[in-house]
Amino acid sequence: MAKKVPQRESIKKRTIEYMKELGTYKTQYNQVIEVYADMLYQYNILSKKFEEEDFEVVIKTERSGGKKTPILASMENLRKDIGAYSDRLMLNAKTYNAEIEQPKKEKSAFAKLLESQKT
Repeated sequence: MAKKVPQRESIKKRTIEYMKELGTYKTQYNQVIEVYADMLYQYNILSKKFEEEDFEVVIKTERSGGKKTPILASMENLRKDIGAYSDRLMLNAKTYNAEIEQPKKEKSAFAKLLESQKT
């Protein structure tokens, strides 16, 4: 059963919605969001094709026993790029927590001493 692939525009709109919900959206990010949505769209197309080809991982070559199929190699590269872009757009827990919800740093002993001297 083939899966339906979301279109670029719906991926873009959904990404913007997610970013607004997280409080990380700015219109200046639209160009990066366009690229991110395009990569997700390409990944989804390749994923569908990979499924249609029964998840063939290796193809035989004249020189070797086999190598990764071009679809799999492309998907792996896109996966890395999508991860990098989702980091930039703060769409994953790791980067969101690191950038948005930074824990309050404990004041150094020196800073505490200076504060106590003011009063």
